[in-house]
Amino acid sequence: MNEVQRSVVLDRYPEGTPEAEDFRIVESPVPELTEDRVLCRTEYLSLDPYMRSQIAGRHLSGAINPGDVMRGETVSRVIASGNPEFPEGALVRGFGGWSTHSVHEGKELALLPDDFPAPSLALSTLGMPGLTAWAGLHCLAQAMPGDCVVIPAATGGVGAVAGQLARARGCKVIGIAGSDEKCQQATTEMGYDHCLNRKTEDIAEGLRRLCPDGINVYFDLVGGPLLTTASEQLAVGGRVLLCGLMADYNSNERPAGPPPGLWIRARAIVYGLVVYDFESRRGEFLDEAIPLYRAGKLKSWEDIHHGIDSAPAAFSRLMYGNNHGKVVVQMTESS
Repeated sequence: MNEVQRSVVLDRYPEGTPEAEDFRIVESPVPELTEDRVLCRTEYLSLDPYMRSQIAGRHLSGAINPGDVMRGETVSRVIASGNPEFPEGALVRGFGGWSTHSVHEGKELALLPDDFPAPSLALSTLGMPGLTAWAGLHCLAQAMPGDCVVIPAATGGVGAVAGQLARARGCKVIGIAGSDEKCQQATTEMGYDHCLNRKTEDIAEGLRRLCPDGINVYFDLVGGPLLTTASEQLAVGGRVLLCGLMADYNSNERPAGPPPGLWIRARAIVYGLVVYDFESRRGEFLDEAIPLYRAGKLKSWEDIHHGIDSAPAAFSRLMYGNNHGKVVVQMTESS
């Protein structure tokens, strides 16, 4: 094989928000196939905010140090295989990392069905972000018609799906985003009833106005002061889903959370949402989500970048909040 493997490694720890210069591209021989393993060529790479937490050494999946290849979920094409369950030419989902090639044991991969709507969706609306949204609303919070559901990072990978699924369940859905453009997208394209611009509006006043009976479900994707603001306005029996920490990822400090009395007053149920706990229920999620997608009731917004060289800058854009939808790197021209 004449191909060369190209990978992105962490070059230095970022100071605050990551910049493209904090990473570098390295080249190496394509890994050799051994025993019953599977050699894959990456077609799509998912970029996600939790990767910043890996760099900071604060993620449950482990730390990334300078010189390490960045980790991430991928959709890849099998180009050589010693495992009959993953034949050459098959599309698979796994954690191939920020690299053009990867080698896996069969247990590390999942085949994409031939009728899957589009490969990149396995990393976005019909992938881990979608499963996260579904698990939070369906399995944990059990959102019901009439619930007031509030979602910060409303137009991001998880937020966009959560907003649409909540609306499909008959909830009143309030988004919070970082620009007028994103708020307009949330209300005109994603079905949010309202969206508040966290940079220009008084969020506490806005939530009091839009959720006069209190917040029933707060799907927290950012942490920080917004979590306290929302906790102050929980309805009795409110549910809080702790899922992301976007406000804290670029900081070395870990601020204190809301006073527990806010949750006690509301008799709130607070869930820590880790999507890996719901992998066994991915089939249930897809059984609900794929028909909604095919019917046009669950739409997808992907911020596509091209080529492994684009990954560092694309990740920096994501961490600055300048993305528009789920950030995906397309490695090849076609799939």
